[in-house]
Amino acid sequence: MPLPATGTRLHMSERPAQSQSYPGRTEDMAPEPRDEMRDHTGSDLLQGRRALITGGDSGIGRATAVAFAKEGADVAITYLEEDDDARHTASLVEAAGRRCVMFGGDMAEERHCREVVEHTVRDLGGLDVLVLHHGTQEPVKDVREIDDAQLRRTFEVNVFAVFWTVQEALDHMGPGSSIIITGSINGLRGNKTLIDYSASKGAVMSLAASLAQNLMDREIRVNCVAPGPVWTPLIPATFDEERVESFGKNAPMGRDADPDEIAPSYVFFASNRLSSYYTGQTLVPAGGEIHPG
Repeated sequence: MPLPATGTRLHMSERPAQSQSYPGRTEDMAPEPRDEMRDHTGSDLLQGRRALITGGDSGIGRATAVAFAKEGADVAITYLEEDDDARHTASLVEAAGRRCVMFGGDMAEERHCREVVEHTVRDLGGLDVLVLHHGTQEPVKDVREIDDAQLRRTFEVNVFAVFWTVQEALDHMGPGSSIIITGSINGLRGNKTLIDYSASKGAVMSLAASLAQNLMDREIRVNCVAPGPVWTPLIPATFDEERVESFGKNAPMGRDADPDEIAPSYVFFASNRLSSYYTGQTLVPAGGEIHPG
């Protein structure tokens, strides 16, 4: 089956079966997701702010980086090894008239987590908004398939790195700063094949609530975005072709989201003008799936 034109958003029933090697590349996806916030017009919601977005090279991270830039923020992004995706994100931020610095490396390494904070502060002159969006997943059919290496990798990337980065960032954040942690719908209700991933997302969502209470006296807000199914490179890089082809159909809206549909949640939590009375809260852009809390 021929692939669709670049940038064309097909109905899911028309999406070709596909897979690619981990961690995935945007340009190899069919169709490519909407992740450049082309129709977003900024309102200076983040004018003069300095933001670090982990996992900011593609998908939701890219869309958030561009949205932040259009709202007036300079941006630093981290990425694992997707150099082309990271450079494209940087070019989009710079086209919006803002600075972008990039840091490649593995967030499973404590030293790297702490260094990206220090380098962000060095290069951007400070840190006002921290978005912890990086993550990894590996589906299994049987919980016994999860060996020690996979379990440690999942929690080092998805949980430990969040602790390390927050710890380092707090020396540079003060009243009016915002921390936003990416959870998942799977952290709210579990997933029969993403077992360790769901557990890790449940952990960081609880961490967000705890940090919100711990940092309230310092006037640092901490909130969480827990998306449902979103068409990002991680999907064809971690699911088999059949699951990719049907990805998102179980959402009440009957489809997955594009990253551009999720990024405004991060703008909301980053902006003191919009969310100054929000901390310890979770937004769940999940196509109509309802969860209490």
